[in-house]
Amino acid sequence: MGWIQFRSWLKLTLPALGGVGLLLSAFIDSSFIPLPLVTDVLLMELSSRHPVRMPYYAAMAALGSLAGCIWIYWLARKGGQAYYRKSQGHPPGRIRKLIQEYPMASVFLPAVAPFPVPFKPFVIAQGVFQVPFATFVIGTLLGRGSLFFIEAFLGARYGVAAKRFLVDQKWASIALAVGLVLLFFLVRRLQALRKIEYSQTD
Repeated sequence: MGWIQFRSWLKLTLPALGGVGLLLSAFIDSSFIPLPLVTDVLLMELSSRHPVRMPYYAAMAALGSLAGCIWIYWLARKGGQAYYRKSQGHPPGRIRKLIQEYPMASVFLPAVAPFPVPFKPFVIAQGVFQVPFATFVIGTLLGRGSLFFIEAFLGARYGVAAKRFLVDQKWASIALAVGLVLLFFLVRRLQALRKIEYSQTD
């Protein structure tokens, strides 16, 4: 069975499994086989068919994604920086500094960013530079859970129009991700300025 046939088989089989299919799809996509938009579209489709089950579907997708991310996290953590340099093709110095300074933000922001923002390279970096496991789990679950809940809500509310928007809104997703990052650093900058002001007044 080729790659295209396998993806087609998954698309036909997973919807019939409901929440379990979502969990499996999210796990596969977040771990060893990329399935761009398969989980997201399936989540919207199921939520559109059964709006009452929307929170359940979002939770199953989030848990499946978390399980796949934990798999990649531990592989990267054991592989170390050589694995990151080989897979990403550039020195890890600046990435390491950001992750060590802002561990929760470095986990949450990529996790909540929608397609087509790449997610797996961040998970690899979090494992390589040893983000605390509890921080990784909480940040990933909050980020993926928020993303999937929003997608499920949109699917339940708008149906086919939501799926079409998901596929066509690539630049909007990138702009949203950049905006979240800029907002985070702006807040951190303002906090640093306030600390300086307080220290000067003392």
